Amino acid sequence: MAKRVEAEGRRRAPKGHFVVYVGNEMKRFVIPTSFLSNPIFQQLLDKAAEEYGYDNQFGIVLPCNESTFNSLIAFLGKRC
Repeated sequence: MAKRVEAEGRRRAPKGHFVVYVGNEMKRFVIPTSFLSNPIFQQLLDKAAEEYGYDNQFGIVLPCNESTFNSLIAFLGKRC
């Protein structure tokens, strides 16, 4: 699993996007930076900071499962 994350971590997100990892499998998602202004997404980032800290070697890891995160980004995609 770590090799997969390391290899994927080398790829850069396109301009205006950032990468997060979600779920037990640490699935990589490329997210628009516009999501950062949404209070719901900010709460998820705050929870990630509480659980994993700011010095995580894998990047931004969000504390939720893939299904929940897919629902969240579908919702945010309609609003942003």
